Amino acid sequence: MPKYLDPKADLTFKKIFGQHKHLVMSLLNALLPLPDDMEIKSVEYLTPENIPDTPAKKYSIVDVYCTDNYKRNFIVEMQSYWNTEFFARTLFNAASVYTKQLKKGMSFSDLKDVYALSLVNDKKGFNYGDKEYIQEYYLTNKQHEKDKRTDISMVFIVLPNFKPQNRAVKKMHDLWLKFLTEIDENTIDAAPELIENKETNEALEMLRASAFTDEEMMAYEKYWLDVSTEKSALEHEREEGRAEGRAEGEQSKAISIARMMKADGEPVEKIIKYSGLTAEEISNL
Repeated sequence: MPKYLDPKADLTFKKIFGQHKHLVMSLLNALLPLPDDMEIKSVEYLTPENIPDTPAKKYSIVDVYCTDNYKRNFIVEMQSYWNTEFFARTLFNAASVYTKQLKKGMSFSDLKDVYALSLVNDKKGFNYGDKEYIQEYYLTNKQHEKDKRTDISMVFIVLPNFKPQNRAVKKMHDLWLKFLTEIDENTIDAAPELIENKETNEALEMLRASAFTDEEMMAYEKYWLDVSTEKSALEHEREEGRAEGRAEGEQSKAISIARMMKADGEPVEKIIKYSGLTAEEISNL
C-alpha cells in the first residue's frame, strides 16, 4: 500500500479542501490575485447544487463552493484532463453563480465578485509554452487595459507547467502547488518544506493511505480508472478527427490535381493515375 494518496483525486481533494475551512482559505489566498487589502478572513461552504449540472461535466466537478467574509463567491475545481467544453463550462458556472445572487428587490450594486479557480492537471488546455502555468481572465476595457473588472474572474493553473521556486514573497503559493504536483502514490518522503509548514503538513497527514477505509480506497481507485477511461476515449476521438482531417486534405489535393490536368486536356487514364480519383469523380469535376 502506498504511503500517501494523490491529492488531485476527487475523494482526497474534497477531504482536504472541502471539509477544512482554514485550508481552503489558505489555498484561495495563496493562489488567487485578490486585492491586497481584501484577504479572505473566513469562509462558509455552500452547496454545489446552486451551480447547474451540465452534460459536459464528466470528471471535472465543482469540488468546493464557498463564500467569504466579504460575501464573495469562490468555485474551486480540480480538472484531471482538458476538454473543449471546460473553459465554456467554467464561465457558465461562474456567471450562473453571479446572476443567482440577485433576488427580488435587490440592487445590481449588491452583486458580489465571483472567482472560479480551476486546477488543471493537463497541458493541452493552453498553448502558451511550458513556462506559463497560470492564466487569468477578467472583463477588461480593450482601450484601457488597466480598467479591469473582477465581477467574474477565472484563474486556470496548469499544474504540469509549475516549477517550484524558492520565493519568500510567494511562499504559500509555491507550497500549495508543490503539494499538488509532487505528492502521489509514489511519494515516500515529502519535501521538508511541506512537512515544516503547518498547513501543508496537516494536508499531508490527511493523505496518508492508512487513514482511508477499504471503501474509500475502492472509490479512489475507481476515480483514476474512470479518468483513464475517459482520457482514452477523448484521445481516440482526437485521433479519429486528425485521421478524418488528413483524409479530407488528401481528397482536396487529389481534386485540385485532377482539375488542373483536366483543364490542360490530359486524358482521363492519366488523370486517374496521378490523382487517384475514379473516372466518375473526374467527369463530375
